[in-house]
Amino acid sequence: MSSVIERSAGDKTGVVIAGGGQAGLQVATSLRQGGYDGPVTIVSQEPRLPYQRPPLSKTYIKTDAAFESLLLKPESFFEKNAIGFLPGEQAVAIDRQAQTLALSNGTSLSYDHLVLAVGAANRVIPIPGRELAGVHQLRTAEDAEHLRAGLADAQRIVIVGGGFIGLEVAAALRALDKHVTVVEAADRLMGRTVSRQVSGFFLDEHRNMGTDIRLGAGVAAILGDKRAEAVRLSEGTELAADLVLIAAGVVPNDGLACEAGLATDNGVLVDHHMTTSDPQIFAIGDCATFHSPFAERLVRLESVQNAVDQAKLVAETILAGEAAASIAPYRAVPWFWSDQGPFKLQIVGLTAGADHVEMASLGEAGKLVAYCFRGDRLLGIETVNRPGEHMLGRRILAEDLVVARGEVAHEDFNLKAHVAALKARG
Repeated sequence: MSSVIERSAGDKTGVVIAGGGQAGLQVATSLRQGGYDGPVTIVSQEPRLPYQRPPLSKTYIKTDAAFESLLLKPESFFEKNAIGFLPGEQAVAIDRQAQTLALSNGTSLSYDHLVLAVGAANRVIPIPGRELAGVHQLRTAEDAEHLRAGLADAQRIVIVGGGFIGLEVAAALRALDKHVTVVEAADRLMGRTVSRQVSGFFLDEHRNMGTDIRLGAGVAAILGDKRAEAVRLSEGTELAADLVLIAAGVVPNDGLACEAGLATDNGVLVDHHMTTSDPQIFAIGDCATFHSPFAERLVRLESVQNAVDQAKLVAETILAGEAAASIAPYRAVPWFWSDQGPFKLQIVGLTAGADHVEMASLGEAGKLVAYCFRGDRLLGIETVNRPGEHMLGRRILAEDLVVARGEVAHEDFNLKAHVAALKARG
């Protein structure tokens, strides 16, 4: 696809956005909605218009859905809003003194403001045999399409990694009646993101779906001549495989920033307005590390919510000009979701540091609410198929409402009534 709107090199009156995902598109959209009339250009390494990534690991791989169903905006949107879009181009270097961004085609773009929305890349783990045909990863629509094509002749699937992506794919493939084995090196599923109680729930449910889950299992090698035929575990067991998916997490794309001398720490370091150590450069989304008041530490979040909210803040900051210092610091409540078969996991807050989890007694199969505390402070709420409690959790964290451990522990505790009582008391 050719550029929708081209931006001439040397034009130094606008905003250049490196990254054509949801975060980058949201910056451009919010700038135009806010009345910004200077040039806005998105540089995208992928040769496609911006699209949704969450469906890739679920509906997209198990149906014949067209790519167009994933698009965030049609091509006409870019034309109507005079947003330059340069597909299939990689940002390769930043000259901070000259305020230019060099591209892989040998040209460069001048900027007043540069936004790094370059996302993350799949973690590369040194497994012998990972170069064999039939070994896949999943990050882009192209990855998903290759995976979908490979599934046509594959019945035995081994997934390396028991995080969100691995488990979402496992559930999708069980719905296609594939034989699925998930190999996870840790002692539980989704260990970085949810409590042990919720991990245990999903372990049971995935096994009930018919998925073979191997915990505490390392991968020694992927075996085969030209194509993957088996996965050998560290303890010697060999799992027959027609197709292997490596879903071992991601790492931030912070190399561009690092080479430009910007501060990094597991991502590009930004302040409460998403500004990097260079005041003309912002970083947002999966590549940005910032201090979260909800975790009281530096974090890097991989979620649609975080990408969109940070993008809106950057646009607001650019639009404010010299008054940018008066804009409220970033304090969007973090929330996440994962659809795994019939189970919608929703998380509000950052619950990884919890030292106490109180499970609500719902008496309903396939549903749960887990209140996660550190000391007496509610860090967040994890729910399964309970959207009402999830939405209340967002309100609780956004408004700093108090939910005490002792109250939650009561069998008759009702979150909706509790929030209503708190609001009534003012």
